[in-house]
Amino acid sequence: MNIHLREAGAGASEAADLLDRLRRWAGTATPDEIAALAPAVRDLLPAGAGEAPLSSDYPHDFAADAAYRATLPDLQNGPESLIRGDRRRIEHVGISNFRLPVRFATRAGDVMTLEASVTGTVSLEGDKKGINMSRVMRSFYVTAREAQSFAVIDRALDAYMADLETREARIMMRLSYPMEVESLRSGLLGWQFYDVALEVLAGPGGRTRILHLDYVYSSTCPCSLELSEHARRTRGQLATPHSQRSVARVSVALGEGGDLPVEDLVEICRAAVPTETQVMVKREDEQAFAELNAANPIFVEDAARLFARGLGADPRIGDFRVASSHQESLHSHDAVSVLTEGETFADRSLDPGFFASLHHPG
Repeated sequence: MNIHLREAGAGASEAADLLDRLRRWAGTATPDEIAALAPAVRDLLPAGAGEAPLSSDYPHDFAADAAYRATLPDLQNGPESLIRGDRRRIEHVGISNFRLPVRFATRAGDVMTLEASVTGTVSLEGDKKGINMSRVMRSFYVTAREAQSFAVIDRALDAYMADLETREARIMMRLSYPMEVESLRSGLLGWQFYDVALEVLAGPGGRTRILHLDYVYSSTCPCSLELSEHARRTRGQLATPHSQRSVARVSVALGEGGDLPVEDLVEICRAAVPTETQVMVKREDEQAFAELNAANPIFVEDAARLFARGLGADPRIGDFRVASSHQESLHSHDAVSVLTEGETFADRSLDPGFFASLHHPG
């Protein structure tokens, strides 16, 4: 293509016309013709001029073989020079809420299929750009068809620690665990669902297995109960004590190789605070529940200590934490407490949303 120098006196419209003609020509030119242009002229062309037009059709028959995969860019595992920000160690990096169905063995040996949400993280040294996060999921899938237990989670953890070449890692598997419970007096059966999480922490100091359980119960205020009875005795005034739905998040460390069935932990909590919320209720059950609450009035401080006594008496349990929230019917705020045993849960600072996460919608 011949590009003529602008004649003296030519205006901007003529220059614009020449540039438009150049670019339209470039749309049909070959790569060799583009390469033959002077560099200053090539700079005027749009990006990709002379290249084959891109296809907008999905290539159903394309197969990515090993040779093609080797050409793919991998910025996440790129060199240290690509790191943005401080070259600092990251304690946890990975995936959260990776969902899949899992098979879970009950204490009795039956196997249930439950929906699980998995969090998997590793530590990342300051001289590494990032991790291949899909390896966390692929490693977990290796064991996903087995009946889940701490031993199975351990193997999944081994797999992705090896794949990602890290010394520290964590897996947490959250699920809703069903248990059939009987009503207090009528003999009706119903399913109670417990928010449960199995967590394994691996590091240079060894491994820790942690079982988390949210136990939902009713708490009758001892002060309100006494004031109500005072009104009855002294003034013949009908009064009712206030009680509320309450939640204890119980976390127990079992140590490397330890195990504790979910059912056992529920029973420890139920023995400590027997006013668990009910599933199936007839009139005689509702009356029984009112009597059970009157026999077990508790402040939030009482609840923490009662749970702690039950947990401390079980030799399978090492360190533990009890976080209780009594979601007040008297106040517009909640009454809360946290009690810990051992170093595993001894953080002085809590996540700002920690207590809000103890609210269980009906």
